[in-house]
Amino acid sequence: MRWSLKQNPDSQIIQHLKTTLNVSPLVANLLAQRGIKTFDQAKKFFRPELEDLYNPYLMKDMGKAVQRIEKAIATNERILVFGDYDVDGTTAVALMSSYLKSYYPDVDTYIPDRYAEGYGISNQGIDYAEDNGITLIIALDCGIKSIDKIEYANQKGIDFVICDHHLPGDEVPNAVAVLDPKQKDCNYPFKELCGCGVGFKLIQALAANREETIEDLIPYLDLVATAIAADIVPIVDENRILAYYGLQVINSNPRPGILAMKKQFAIKEFTITDVVFKIAPRINAAGRIKHGNYAVRLLTEFNLDEAIECAKEIDEFNMNRRILDQQITEEALNQIIENNEETAFSSVVYHESWHKGVIGIVASRLIETYYRPTLVFTKSGDYLAASARSVKGFDVYQALEKCSEHIIQFGGHMYAAGLTIKESEYENFKSKFEEVVKETICEEQQTEEIEIDAVVNFDDFDEKTLRILKQFEPHGPGNMTPVFFTPNVFDTGNAQCIGKNNEHLRMFVKQNNSKPFPAIAFKKGEVLNATKNLKLMNMVYSLSENQWRDNVTIQLQVKDFNTQ
Repeated sequence: MRWSLKQNPDSQIIQHLKTTLNVSPLVANLLAQRGIKTFDQAKKFFRPELEDLYNPYLMKDMGKAVQRIEKAIATNERILVFGDYDVDGTTAVALMSSYLKSYYPDVDTYIPDRYAEGYGISNQGIDYAEDNGITLIIALDCGIKSIDKIEYANQKGIDFVICDHHLPGDEVPNAVAVLDPKQKDCNYPFKELCGCGVGFKLIQALAANREETIEDLIPYLDLVATAIAADIVPIVDENRILAYYGLQVINSNPRPGILAMKKQFAIKEFTITDVVFKIAPRINAAGRIKHGNYAVRLLTEFNLDEAIECAKEIDEFNMNRRILDQQITEEALNQIIENNEETAFSSVVYHESWHKGVIGIVASRLIETYYRPTLVFTKSGDYLAASARSVKGFDVYQALEKCSEHIIQFGGHMYAAGLTIKESEYENFKSKFEEVVKETICEEQQTEEIEIDAVVNFDDFDEKTLRILKQFEPHGPGNMTPVFFTPNVFDTGNAQCIGKNNEHLRMFVKQNNSKPFPAIAFKKGEVLNATKNLKLMNMVYSLSENQWRDNVTIQLQVKDFNTQ
């Protein structure tokens, strides 16, 4: 790993924040790094307010969407809520369907089968609507590029309201209304909503017709916060407000489905990180291993006993997902060694029996061992399908474009993509992809980078500073957990390996005469000896909370360290 220190912001801004907010230079520096320059901006950062959410009618086509839905309700039409099978899609479907059902009963839901139908709006879903007398479909977290599918629905007399957040193509579907803040002619002030977030703006607009306020919609924010966390959208501006209040709902009065999942963990207060690593994988596992309908059922169940049974079922899916993930990762790593590809510029692996639902996770796992652009292929019908993942700064989508003569179809973005090829083209594609990566990847993109926010001494972490740093949450893109560098750290002599296979390292570290901090270094168990005999270390870490029963303590989550 290589360490890089972020450039310090303007010293005058830091001094201004330090004085007006009465905070330490460290806190002022971290705020300035996040683009905060004034007292009012800091107030909005630390004290998000629901009243600062934007008027939903600023979004293009919002009036058309509300008008069409209200017409359907007034004339007793059947409404279908359609969404993707991932966390963003299933939470969005749960959000929209549970809100509409609170005052209108004739609402159905549909999640496409990951394997039989694939991502997005499907002809099967439209046929389901026709067969069941449905004349309006509200699509969430998908649809912005479904030109042909919307035309297919129009021919059957089925209207669409699209709520999406993905980048539109040159042409927009001919739907009754298209809600997507990323449309070039949409003047909505915030462009980074997730799919569930766009759905929330729609129910916010609908609520006004029932003389409901934003306070009435707070119970739905547990779903929105879960989607924001899982979809890794920037937690700034409107997303910060929604995530902030959504976390409060998750921790105080969540819907039974989320409460049932929380009951499996001895955690007093969930953070965004807990949502990402504990709740989101379980919701995702339904669509990966079985069907996304299981997730929607869990998230819309209002009987706690029933929700607990649903959660147990989904937990089994997640356990199966983890077993598959570990097994396939091990097989893929062995394949790289057997093929003598440890020093290649890319990782491309394939086995016909690998489960399609976990190959994206496996690609990410491989990058943890071999830090380079990675594709994992499996058999999918008559073709091979792959998930691609990339490393910081390398555009895997552009790399795939340069291999297009070997690809049937592909889609995605800079860091993640999916593609389909003929089986006969596998070796040709693999060779071409390696060639493209070798020619285009920079030397610095071949080593994992840790960006450091600030150089600190342990004495900088007084009680007031720690309390304020806690208020920087919720963390995520745009407001990542601060990373610190501290020199001349030493273990007090209590370091030990922990974990099932002693793979992790637990220490109690000090700097000079500071108080000791507990520290956990994941997957560093093999370097236990390097910490002995009071050896001085340079350490890069973030602060985290360790919750054990009713005790909450600050610990260092070590990202890397070296001995002097």
